[in-house]
Amino acid sequence: MRVSDTLIQITLKKTMVENKLQNVEREFKELNSAMEKLTQKLQFQDKTLEKLVGEDEMWISLLEDRFTSVEINLFYSYVSEILCCLHSCVRAKLPDLAGGLPTLASVMRCKGKNQRIRLVWEAVLEMLGMQEGDVSALCTFFIIHCSEARYYPANQRQKYTSDISMMITKVVKNQILQQSLLCAVQVVETRRAQMDPKKIATHVQK
Repeated sequence: MRVSDTLIQITLKKTMVENKLQNVEREFKELNSAMEKLTQKLQFQDKTLEKLVGEDEMWISLLEDRFTSVEINLFYSYVSEILCCLHSCVRAKLPDLAGGLPTLASVMRCKGKNQRIRLVWEAVLEMLGMQEGDVSALCTFFIIHCSEARYYPANQRQKYTSDISMMITKVVKNQILQQSLLCAVQVVETRRAQMDPKKIATHVQK
């Protein structure tokens, strides 16, 4: 065999090896990409399941909790005010979109599709010292009890308890709802005090 033929064969084999390596590398990249996508999908599903489990536990816990009618009315009053506050704050920051956001539910629906609404929503939550989980817990309470609850104005609430925060800590067993209600009370009373600086909200636990 001539040297030239040998060189040609070596070159061909080298080319074949390089092609195989390139194919293996390409297949590896495709496999790695598929694994990353699968991992992300599984992580998303895991988070979704955790969220659903958490929501189910919240509903079950609230349905199992036994509050007196006065306790329900007191909590409902603060929940109603904080949800109205959230809605009003978002609309105030989006005057040109306010007409399309007639309710808090409409805000929560639209924030997933409209980045501007979502950013304002997040800013309002931060301003009030709240988190998404607080809103979910308070909305769950509202949905469960709205048909039976009565709204107590601020002056009427003081007739039933001198320390609403202590009552919440004592009777609300679900920790998520407890913290969300305490947050709602703090926000509502702080904003009321700001509107009336002379008022001292002694019934709010500091």
